[in-house]
Amino acid sequence: MSHHTYLEWVLSNTKTEWWHDSADLAELQVGLDRGAVGVTTNPFLSNLAVQKYKNQWAAEISPILAQNLAPEPKAEALMRVAVTKCAEMLVPVYEKTARRMGYVCAQVNPNRAGDRAAMEAMARRFHAWAPNIAVKLPCTLAGLDVMEDCVADGITITMTVSFTTPQALAIAERHRKGCERARQKGIEPGKCFAVIMIGRLDDYLREVAQDNRAPVTESDIQQAGLAATKRAYEIYKQKNYEAVLLVAALRGPYHLTELAGAELVMSIAPAPQAWFVEKDYPREPRIGNPVPKDVIDRLRTMPEFVRAYEPDGMQPEEFVSYGVTQRTIAQFIEAGWKLLEGTK
Repeated sequence: MSHHTYLEWVLSNTKTEWWHDSADLAELQVGLDRGAVGVTTNPFLSNLAVQKYKNQWAAEISPILAQNLAPEPKAEALMRVAVTKCAEMLVPVYEKTARRMGYVCAQVNPNRAGDRAAMEAMARRFHAWAPNIAVKLPCTLAGLDVMEDCVADGITITMTVSFTTPQALAIAERHRKGCERARQKGIEPGKCFAVIMIGRLDDYLREVAQDNRAPVTESDIQQAGLAATKRAYEIYKQKNYEAVLLVAALRGPYHLTELAGAELVMSIAPAPQAWFVEKDYPREPRIGNPVPKDVIDRLRTMPEFVRAYEPDGMQPEEFVSYGVTQRTIAQFIEAGWKLLEGTK
């Protein structure tokens, strides 16, 4: 690959990889041409694809709508169409990388974030859709329980609705336990991609700072998610976790440039991809550059940042009630899953 763009430079000269964040097949082809090695989808993105390609995919969608299914199974069936079509396009990557990459995410019903039985049943159904499905579960205590059980049975998982250092570490620890159980049974463990929705943490802390009149600047806020991600990454390397960090919800080029060189995956939507192919940035690994201490000190004046940054800032029982968790789950429900349920 030539190094004409910053994105090409990152892929060719560092261990940083990226997944395409969209279920739109035309956009995905562009992403693959740019070097994407996976696909992140969610109910919102799946619904966009279903509505755009409803006529083109009529052979698959019309029979689903004709069955008059209950809302939840209808949404699941429609999402399956979008996800499996993406999965077909990623098969070459899946095979070329010997199943290390080439995965497509399929997210369980966000209404079920605390329902272990429902999420596990859904995860096992999604896993059967294609060999390169990474089932998306929320990083709640219930989601962690289901993830460990699935990994122990060889099911690959992406843990989402995750924004913080303690969540990333809890995911890695539970994945490690699932791997141990799988190996005791003599089967290959499921892989795990641990999401940090870096920009959503920044968005949340910005609102908290404004409301509490915290002594932080906009520049400080823009480094909050980076601080949590860099801390999680450092611990991942120290503890040699098998889970792979997957950084999502970018809000600016800095969310890639300041992590470049890290052995992790970036989830990049079509619009942000343009940042890295239409403009150049300093071509240097920056993962080892710490967030300045004075920035961390100012951010520490906000208890919600401390909860997100410190490895023991939250316990798994608290993940579901963290402010940005509830906001994100609600968005996935209202702007994604409910619209799939209402498709006509």
